[in-house]
Amino acid sequence: MQGAPSCTVNLVEGLQIAAELERLPRLPLNTAGWRFPDEGSAVLVLPQGELLLRYRPPDPSLGLLEKAGGGPPRTPFQQLLSARARGPLQNVQQLKLDRVVFFDFGGESGFVAVPPTRLVFELTGRNANLILLDAEGRIIGADRFIGPEVNRYRQVRPGLVYTPPPPYEKLDPFNLSAADLRPLLGQPLARALVAHVDGIGPRLAREAARRAGLDPHKRLEDAYLQPLAAAIAELAADPRSSEAAPAGWREEAAASLRKPLLAALEHRRKALQRRLQDFERARADAARAAEWRHLGDLILAYAHQLEPGAPEVTLPDWEGGARLVQLDPRLDAAANARRYYQKARRATRRAERADRQEPRLRRELAELEERLARVAAADLAELRRLHKQLAKEERAAVGLRLKSPGGFDVWVGRNGKENDLLTRAAHSGDVWLHAQGVPGSHVILRTMGKAAPLEDLLYAARLAAYHSKARGEKNVPVDYTLKKHVWRPRKAAPGQALYTRAKTLFVDATRPEE
Repeated sequence: MQGAPSCTVNLVEGLQIAAELERLPRLPLNTAGWRFPDEGSAVLVLPQGELLLRYRPPDPSLGLLEKAGGGPPRTPFQQLLSARARGPLQNVQQLKLDRVVFFDFGGESGFVAVPPTRLVFELTGRNANLILLDAEGRIIGADRFIGPEVNRYRQVRPGLVYTPPPPYEKLDPFNLSAADLRPLLGQPLARALVAHVDGIGPRLAREAARRAGLDPHKRLEDAYLQPLAAAIAELAADPRSSEAAPAGWREEAAASLRKPLLAALEHRRKALQRRLQDFERARADAARAAEWRHLGDLILAYAHQLEPGAPEVTLPDWEGGARLVQLDPRLDAAANARRYYQKARRATRRAERADRQEPRLRRELAELEERLARVAAADLAELRRLHKQLAKEERAAVGLRLKSPGGFDVWVGRNGKENDLLTRAAHSGDVWLHAQGVPGSHVILRTMGKAAPLEDLLYAARLAAYHSKARGEKNVPVDYTLKKHVWRPRKAAPGQALYTRAKTLFVDATRPEE
C-alpha cells in the first residue's frame, strides 16, 4: 500500500471514526470501483482520495488517503463486494458514536442493472467484520459468517436480516458538562469514561486524562470533574493522541470545515437578497395595477372600435386625450381586457405576498449575517457542530414536506435536482408517484414498507398530478410503485427516472386541499 492515512492508523474508537468521516466530501459522491491491497482490506476509489477499510480482526481501521494502492479481488467476498457495492455513495452514517458505519450505494443501471446496497463496517476489535446487505436489509455476503454457536443474538449468514449491535445510552462528548460526570465519582477515571461516554475507548480515555493532567487509574473526585469535562470537549474536536497528531492539524481541520460552511451560508445570503429585490420589483408592478385595470376597462368600453388582429389601438381616455393600448393580435377584445385584469391581479397578489414575507426574510438575513460572523471566528469544535446543523437544515429544506390524511409524510420535488435527491433519500419501501407521460414532480409517500391506505394514495397522486404539466386537467393518470423499483438511467439528467411494477390511479390535477 502506498501513502498513509491522514489520521491515526488504527481508527478503532468512535470519536476517531467520526472525525475521519467528517473529512469525506459532501455526499452524494460518484465512485470508481474497488481495489484490494490484501485479503483483509478494501479501497473505495472516490473523486478526491481513496477510502481504505481494514476489516480483519483484531485491528480494523478506516482512513481517507491520497493513494491506497491495491489490485483485483483476492477472496470470494471481495469479488462480491466489487460486483454489488457500486454506483454513487449516497449516504454514510455512523451508529451514534459506536464503531459501526453504514455506507449506502445507489446501484447502477445498464445492460445488467446493479440494485442499491448497504455496506456495514463493524470496527469492533476482535469481532470486526464487513457485511453487505440488499435494499431490504438482508445479508448478501460478509467477510466472516457468524452462526448460532458463536452468537445467538447476532448471527451473520446470507438471507438473514442484519441485526445491528444492541442499543446503549451513554453521555454525548460534544455536549458534556462537569455536572454530567458527577454520577461517575468514585470510579476509576479511564474505566468510567469507557463505560459511560460515547465514542471513547481505552486509548482516548487515557488521552483525556493526560489532557486534564490526571492519572487515568485514579478514582474520580469532585475536583477532577471540571478539567476532565474540558479535556473531553477538546478531545471531541481533536480525537487523537498528541504523539499521533501532526503540528497544525487543528488549524487545517478547522479551515477545511470553515470554507464550505462560509460558501453555503453565502449562497443562502445571496438567495435571500435576490428575493428581497424581487419584492421591490413586485411593489413597482403593483403601482401600475390601477393603470392596467384602466386599460382593460377602455378595451371593453370601445370594443366595437377594435379591428381583428390589430397589435395596438388608440382609444379616447375618459379624462381627456387618447391612450395607445398594446393588444395581443391573436385575442379578441374581451380576452385582451381579461389579460390586463389578470396582470393587475397578479401584480397585486405578488405585492401582498411581498408585504407578508419581507419581515421574515429580513430576520432570516440578519440571523444569517450573525452565523457568517460566528463561522469566521469559530474554533474546531464549534465548526463541527455548525457543520452538522447546516447539513440537517439542508436535508430538511429539500422539497415540499406535507402530511397525508393518514399521517404519513409526503415529499414533493420542485425541480429535477430535488426530484433526484428525494427519490434517492426515500426508503426502499416508500411509495413513489409520478404523473404518467408528462414532466412533473416526483412524489414520495413515506410508508416505510407499510401498506398505504387508498385515501393517502389518492392524496399523493393528486399532488403528483397538480405538480406536473397536467395541472388543472381531469382524470390524469398517475403511476405509483415502490421506490425500490425506481432507478435513474446512467448519464441521465437529474430527475429522470425509469420504473417497473407500477399501477395507475386517475385523479383530478387540483390541490388536494381543494
